[in-house]
Amino acid sequence: MDENGKSVPQEIKGWNWGAFMYNCMWGIGNKTYLPLLSLIPIFNIVWIFVVGFKGNEWAWQKNNYKDVETFKAVQSTWNRAGLVGFIITIVFILIYIFFIGALIASISSEYE
Repeated sequence: MDENGKSVPQEIKGWNWGAFMYNCMWGIGNKTYLPLLSLIPIFNIVWIFVVGFKGNEWAWQKNNYKDVETFKAVQSTWNRAGLVGFIITIVFILIYIFFIGALIASISSEYE
């Protein structure tokens, strides 16, 4: 049980990609404001992982979902969006690294 007397069902505990990737928007949309702490520089590197892991529990406690299925339906949209955002971010990071590596290789080959 939490401080409001609302127990968190075991089946909703777990990772939430939406909370991880879109922490501030997700927090406001789910009426839980602890994810806003991810706006603090340096601290946010750790906090986004906490939000991803604890987000489902916070959202369940702060909202009045009629059942677990409704909760899962709402969070599945956030999860899909978060996972897609994560994959796109990783792809862009890899492209960036490849581009910088190619640029450095090109520049260094001109000086040899």
